[in-house]
Amino acid sequence: MRLPRSRAFFLLLAGAALALVLIANAHLVYVASTSQPACVPHARADGDKPVGGAFGAARPSC
Repeated sequence: MRLPRSRAFFLLLAGAALALVLIANAHLVYVASTSQPACVPHARADGDKPVGGAFGAARPSC
């Protein structure tokens, strides 16, 4: 089977690829804006020095 070599075919193929990328990015933005990550304790949550050189948040939100 040979693919058509017309300009319209390649424009349609490029449009489909662009639509796929836009839909995937929209899904990532939706998931990132609606998810709530669980609150985890930070290395500096109790005011002590970090254990084993771990970094922690300056001010944990939980």
